[in-house]
Amino acid sequence: MSADTRSHHSPGPTTRRRPVQQRSQERYGRILDACAELLDEVGATALTTKEVAQRAQVPIGTLYQFFAGKEDLLAALATRNLDHYLQRLDARLAGAAPVGPAAFTDLAVEEFVAMKRAVPGFGQVDFGLADTAVPSGVRDETHLLDAGVDNNTAVALRLQALGGEVFSTGDPAATTLTLRVALEAADAVLKLAFRGDPEGDPALIAECKRLMRGYLAQQPSAH
Repeated sequence: MSADTRSHHSPGPTTRRRPVQQRSQERYGRILDACAELLDEVGATALTTKEVAQRAQVPIGTLYQFFAGKEDLLAALATRNLDHYLQRLDARLAGAAPVGPAAFTDLAVEEFVAMKRAVPGFGQVDFGLADTAVPSGVRDETHLLDAGVDNNTAVALRLQALGGEVFSTGDPAATTLTLRVALEAADAVLKLAFRGDPEGDPALIAECKRLMRGYLAQQPSAH
């Protein structure tokens, strides 16, 4: 499962300057780590770039060298989360080969749940804003990952590339739509699973898997 997992659309809100030198990369990572920690403490609405810079122990000017503002910062964190998620999922898929739609679905849900439980800030910003309330400073929360498509479509495209032949139908657009619908449904069920349980309600997580397996089994892509 080593397919190219990058989106072929335009990137979403991007950093002002991509870090190249090791020192800059370390600062960049520290800023995102600080952002994730503060999200767990104060939430996306109350988050400020000033507090992120203070937590990361960098001058506010350094933060603005990398990020134009709060939206760029959250977009960069969402992008990093998606990259890490796909790397983790790819590793599990490689160890479980051969993989069909049902196994792919189960592993995809399990990896998301694992990150929800353990990754700082993931409950507030996973691959987009987890809350329906749009924080100040964020103009377009639906396109944090990609300026050309909404967040779930961007994730669907990356999963489609990762899955390769698992979702091969001969109609890439139909496959993308199927995965997007599956993600929308999974997102709703998993939000419900974590609403009253920080570890996620096991019964609802299991129902999410069952729902996804049943839906994907009805698609032409199912093997």
